[in-house]
Formats: sequence, structure tokens, C-alpha cells
Amino acid sequence: MPSPTDVTAIDIPGEAALDRFTARLATALPVPATIALHGDLGAGKTRFVKGLAAAAGLDPDGVVSPTFGLVHVLPLPDGCRARRLVHADLHRLAGPGDLAEIGWDELTAGPTWVCVEWADRAGHALPADRLDVAIDIVSESARRLLIRAGGPRHAAALAALVPPQG
Repeated sequence: MPSPTDVTAIDIPGEAALDRFTARLATALPVPATIALHGDLGAGKTRFVKGLAAAAGLDPDGVVSPTFGLVHVLPLPDGCRARRLVHADLHRLAGPGDLAEIGWDELTAGPTWVCVEWADRAGHALPADRLDVAIDIVSESARRLLIRAGGPRHAAALAALVPPQG
């Protein structure tokens, strides 16, 4: 994550608040879009993706961590601006060189929303224009999202979520 001055902090008191946030995000997210998820084990990275999937019209119970399969491709219903949601868990990768073996370029092409857990393992393979979301554990149910938009398309989405202060 970049310096704290580039980051927007959003407090999430529980799962219902996370669902409301990801529902708003789904309406603002560009197509294509990449969300790089950062956080400790159990921070809620997969829960974040479940919320985004539910907002797009999928059953969130069908969204599970792709830890062993590395990537799950979820077709999105008609009416969603994106055609599919790619959920990647790169925890087991040694580095960005491993991405070619899983067909990363093909997986992330087209009108796709890409959510990447353990995004640091992708290195420069992720687009610069993306959302970086660090999830910090505040308590058993509360989280703090630290969000940075890495380019103009994702900055517009973040601005739609968080009105300017002042």
C-alpha cells in the first residue's frame, strides 16, 4: 500500500456494513476492474468478494476461497455491467512468474471484475489502474478498509463511494 496520505480509510463495524459497502462499490466499479486485496489470514478478503458477488446478483454461498484452485471464474448474471468475476488467491504462488502457468492474461481479459487475494504475489502483473484494499482487523466483527485508487478509472469509483470532505 502507498503512503497514508494516498489512502481513504473506511470503518466497517460488521458484515452488514461490509455488504452495504460492496453493494455501493458494485454500482461504481468500472469494467474492467481490478481489486487488489491485502490483509492477514482471517481479515475478510474472501468475505469482501462474497459481498461484491452478492451485489452483482450471485449467491454469496457459492463464493469460496480459491486457495487450492488458485482462481475461480464466476459468470455474472445478465444485467451486470461485467460479464464475470475472477476471484484469485495467490497465496501459494512464488511470484508473478507463476501467473503465466495459470493463464492470467486470458483470465483477466475482457469485461471482467478481478479480485486478487494476496495481491503482492502478482507484482507488476496487476494493472496500475486498480483499487488496493487493505483490510485491517479492528475487533472480532469490525474492520477498517484502507483503500487507494491507482488510476483515473478506479479513482472515479472511489470518489463515488466517498464524497470529498470539507
